[in-house]
Amino acid sequence: MSGQTKKNILISGLLVAFLTFFMALLVSLGSEALVRAVNSVLVAFTLLLVIIFLGIFFDIVGTAVTAAELPPFNARAAKKIFGAKQGVKLIHNADIVANICNDVIGDIAGTLSGAIGAGIVITLNQEIPNADVVLAGAVMTSLIAALTVGGKAMGKKIAVKNADNIIFKAAKVVAWGEDLCGLELFKSRK
Repeated sequence: MSGQTKKNILISGLLVAFLTFFMALLVSLGSEALVRAVNSVLVAFTLLLVIIFLGIFFDIVGTAVTAAELPPFNARAAKKIFGAKQGVKLIHNADIVANICNDVIGDIAGTLSGAIGAGIVITLNQEIPNADVVLAGAVMTSLIAALTVGGKAMGKKIAVKNADNIIFKAAKVVAWGEDLCGLELFKSRK
């Protein structure tokens, strides 16, 4: 590996770490503020499930982009079908898309779900003073892990079987977002 390639990998890794830090900070502050404002175990548990689901959803997209086939997207792009050009770009940038979806968003979702789970246990302990905090924490951690890992296992099977359809739907969302913002998510890369 050349010195320039090593430098590019290092810069890329540092950039992802920097962006992840700020994304996690913003999402964490937002979810914490919501949980505190409502101060309800039910709302906190609902937010926990939403965050776990988002982690699973983005894991599906990240897995699908690595399994999607390029020729159908090239054919659709040639026919100027809405979203097909973005699908080609997503597949050409599969390494970046998978890293963002599986690692960045997945790790943020995992960290946040753990923090919210701990908050739920603390709140329950305050409402039920004689509750066993260690047992409640273990059950909450196990529940979060089971939902996350089980959901991602099912999601990977779905992603591999339906990769082209999933990426085409994701590409349509990207195309819509690009039209709305007037910015391209990815430049063409071959």
